[in-house]
Order: sequence, then C-alpha cells, then structure tokens
Amino acid sequence: MLDKIQAYYFCRVIFSYISEGRKLKIIKYNKCLRNKIDISIRNYKIYRNKYIIYEENGKGKEYEAMLDDILIYEGEFLNGERNGKGKEYGSDGKLKFEGEYLHGKRNGKGKEYNTHYDTLLFLSKILNGNGEKYNTDNNLLFEGDFLNGEKNGKGKEYDRNGYLIFEGEYLYGNQWKGKEYDKNGNIIREVLKQDGFIKEYYDNNEERLMFEGQLLNGKRHGKGKIYYHNGNLFFEGEYLNGKRHGKGKEYDGNGNLIFEGEYFYDKEWDGKRYDSFKNVIYELKNGKGFIKGYDGDRLIFEGQYLYGKRNGKGKEYNYNGKLIYEGEYLNGLKHGKGKKYDYDTGNLLFEGEFLYNKRLKGKEYIDGKLEYEGEYLFNKKWNGKGYDEFGNIIYELNNGNGTIKEFDDTNKLKYEGEYLNGKRHGKGKEYHYFTGKLKYEGEYLNGERSGKGKEYDYETGKLIFEGEYLNGKKNGKGKEYDHETGILLFEGEFLNDERNGKGKIYNYYNGKLKYECEYVNGKLNGIVREYYIKGHFIFEGEYLNDIRTGKGKEYDYRTGQIKFEGEYLNWKRNGKGKEYDNDGNLIFEGEYFDDKRLKGKEYDRNGNLIFEGEYINREKKV
Repeated sequence: MLDKIQAYYFCRVIFSYISEGRKLKIIKYNKCLRNKIDISIRNYKIYRNKYIIYEENGKGKEYEAMLDDILIYEGEFLNGERNGKGKEYGSDGKLKFEGEYLHGKRNGKGKEYNTHYDTLLFLSKILNGNGEKYNTDNNLLFEGDFLNGEKNGKGKEYDRNGYLIFEGEYLYGNQWKGKEYDKNGNIIREVLKQDGFIKEYYDNNEERLMFEGQLLNGKRHGKGKIYYHNGNLFFEGEYLNGKRHGKGKEYDGNGNLIFEGEYFYDKEWDGKRYDSFKNVIYELKNGKGFIKGYDGDRLIFEGQYLYGKRNGKGKEYNYNGKLIYEGEYLNGLKHGKGKKYDYDTGNLLFEGEFLYNKRLKGKEYIDGKLEYEGEYLFNKKWNGKGYDEFGNIIYELNNGNGTIKEFDDTNKLKYEGEYLNGKRHGKGKEYHYFTGKLKYEGEYLNGERSGKGKEYDYETGKLIFEGEYLNGKKNGKGKEYDHETGILLFEGEFLNDERNGKGKIYNYYNGKLKYECEYVNGKLNGIVREYYIKGHFIFEGEYLNDIRTGKGKEYDYRTGQIKFEGEYLNWKRNGKGKEYDNDGNLIFEGEYFDDKRLKGKEYDRNGNLIFEGEYINREKKV
C-alpha cells in the first residue's frame, strides 16, 4: 500500500503516525519529478512543511511539501542543517545559489543567480573575502574584497558598459582611497582618504584640477580650493558638510579678488564684494546689507539683503539698464508695495501691492493711461473697473464675473470677453501675441474653448477653422480653410484636435471635391472615394493610415468606366484582381505583385481566352 502513497499525503498524514525510531522501508514518490526513492524513515527530517531526505555520506535533498514537493536544496548537511557545499533552487526550479554553507546559512564562496534571466548575479565569498558582483545582464560591476557582505579593501568598479570607473580601496561599502575615471580612462577624481584629503579633476583632462581639499564622510569639510577650467583659482576657504561655510575668498577668471569674508551654508554672510577695479560694490554683516547684483558688468539689482535673499526695498533692471521693478521683497519674492515697468519702453505697467510675487491690488496702465483699478485673485483681475483711453468705465468685475480685457506683460491685448468666477466663460475673443490680429472668437467654458468658434491665421487674418470645441480642443464637426486663399480644404468630424470620423477633402487649386473619406486619429482609415481634379470619380476602396491598402476599384477619369478591381498594398496592386478595357470588357483576371501581373488569364474583347500562365517583368512566360 505504501508504494502508492503520493508525497502530499505522505508528508501531511503518514508522518504524523510513524515514529522515527521505526526502521520501516517505504517507497516515496515525488509529485513533480515522479522520482522513486527507497529510503528508511529515520533518514527523514520534517519541519515547517519542509522535509529532508538524507543519504549515507551526509548529503541530502530538501523539499517544500506545500509546493508539490519542489526541490529547494541539494547538498551537504550536518546535524539537520545545511553545512558545506550545496545548491538552492527557486519555486520555478531555477538555480538561485550554489556555494558554501555554515550552520544553515550561506557562508564562504558562492554564486548567486537572477532567476528571472538565468544570469549570474553575484559571485563572491558572500560575507568575507574576494568576490565579483554582476548585474542582470551578466555584466561585471565590481571585483574585489568584501567584509560582512560590503565592499571592504581593494577593488575595482565598472559601469554597465564595462568601463572602469573606480580603482582603489573601500571601507564599509564606500570609496576610501583611489582614483575615479571617465569612459576614456582619464582621471576625474583622486581620493586619498575618505576622511582626509581629496583631489577632483575636470572629466576631460586629468591634468585639470577642479578641487583639492579636506574631506569628512565623503563631503568637502575643512579647507579647500576650487579652480576654473583654465587653472586659475576660483575659491579658497572653509567648508562644512559639502558647502562653503566660514572664511573664504572668491576670484574672477582673471584672478581678481571679487569677494572676501565669511560664508554661511554657501551664502555670502559677512564681507565685501568688489568689482574688477577693486571698488567695493557692497558690504554684508550677518547676511544683511545693501547689495548690488551684476550679470557681467550689467547692474541687474540693487537693494537690501537678509540671509542671502532680497529682503526689503530694491530695484531690478533689464540688460539695457532700464528700471523694470522697484518696491519691496520678502525672501527673494516681490511682496508688499511695488511698481512694474515695461521692459522695452520703461513705461509704468502696474503699481500696487504684491503677495508672494502675485498682484494683490492696484492699478494697471497702458501707454501711461489707467486701464484697470481693483483687486486680484491669483494674479487675475477679480474686483474692479476697466477704463478706455478717455477714462470712461468700459467694464466692471464683481468676484471675477463680468466682461473683461486681458493684456500681456507688454500691454498687448490678448483677450476680451466674458468672465465667470475669474475665468473666461461665455463669448470672447483672443488675439495673436506677435501681430495683435484676431486669433479666435467664440465660446468658452471654465477658461477653455468650448462650443462654437472660429480660428484665424496670425499673418493673413483669414479664417482657417470654424466648428465645435470641447475642453480647449477641436471636438465635433468643423471646417478647415487655406490660410492664404481662404478655399475650403476639409469639412468633417474632429476628436481632440485631430480629424476623426467622416469627412470631405477639397482640392487646393479649385475647391472641388477630392476625397470622401473616414479618419482615425488624423489619418485616412476605412472606405475612401477619390475624385479627379475636374470632379470625375476615379477610385473607391480601403485605406490604412493614409495609404491605399485593401480592396478597391479604379475608374477611368474621363468616362467613369471601371478599369480595375482587386487588392492593394502600399498603393500598389498586390493580390487578386481584374482588369477591364475602355468598354468595360474583362481583359485579365489573376494575381498581382508590386503593381505587376504575376499569373492569370487574358481575354479578348469578346471574352475568348487568349493566354493563361505566368508573367515575368510584365512579359508573358512562354
């Protein structure tokens, strides 16, 4: 009876009642492998749904009973534990690890595998000693010494393309002493100690020193120097946790001193900044002071600083030296009272109050004349009045509702129309940024084009589209026109700004119908009817992604008489087909390849068979 017991029942039932002291010979079947094993019950060990079959020489196999007796380990045991050489397998039967064990754990030399790709993942003395590490593509990433599973001692590191990127010593998994390389083998960084002295190089030349100084926990810490590409000194001073902190000096590319003092976490804190003529530009005390900021030799800001940011009153200038803002700042942002000026003309654009860079309330001007006065919400006009050039009220907003005019930063009109809750809602018009010409007129919903509308060309001003919109895009029926001639080019259905559905295409030259068609995602797909330039019907058939492919029929452009019916591939006759003469008589039926007859039958105008066979390069094969 026992020789017919399956492993599942054997492990779950029989073991519960048979003492290990009994020397009963039994037969066990492995459910997956169907291996027949003749063993003694004393050679079994069972724990947590696993069981081990021992052999006389200390070797054995470990199975997972709950997973249909899958083999999960084979190798050496000692006192019921994995001890010595062995192999581990995953639930899919693939090799996960082969190597040495001690007291049931991996210990010593071994190889670890990626079971998804059947590639070597790790080869090492896993805890201690020399080893190699690979990625899932079986590329070597590291070779060297390990301690407690971490890089420790001498080693080499590679990128996934096999280029050496570091060679030297490691401590607790971190680079300690050695050299970093680029893919061309140039030294880009030299580590003398993790907590000591370091040299870093620009990546294109090992002779070009970028930094030299002290290091702590892998970061610049203590005294150090930074150099320009040309080798001139850029900075010398003190660092803290990777940032300039403490006393230091900064130089321009020509070696002139431009700052001397103290830094606070990479920001100038106490000291003086100089121009190229050694004139003091500003002086800081505890991060406070009056500062002048330059871009090259151009003054772009002057004002008060606090903790390294614009705080208090200040002025901004454009590259031509014209004032573009004057007012108050908080933590580097426009905040409080201020004025903005036109970048080009210098004319006043806005005066009022800012809240974290956004307008809160104030007045807007166009060419020196008041255009709006009131409150803003998230930089949009909210409660206020709009004026024309004569000072007459032309609109009034109440909590974002009403009619309004929007202007860009250069005071060019960009929208006029209805508002609801601070958004474009209802009828309105948009204008082109460059030309000022009408760009769109139509309906809006919650700030986006929705409903019927028209688009115009920004140069010619001609109508280029009229139709339906939804969520700011063309959706529904619409018509497209040529931007120069105004000729109708297309009418049909749109989806998310693309032609989608049934439509008609018209000839650019004379406006006559050219295609009756169907579109999918902006391309011709489905049944298409084509017309000659003079309006005669010439083709009806299938298209795929703008290409004639599938079944179709060709017609004579003069008489309308059918010329061909059959199959197409990439614009050419391919597959079965029939040809007709000018009177509609069948003259050929057969197969085509690349627009040429391949084999078939030819008939005269009376329907008599005159040839049957194959063709080579349009010639009959005799």
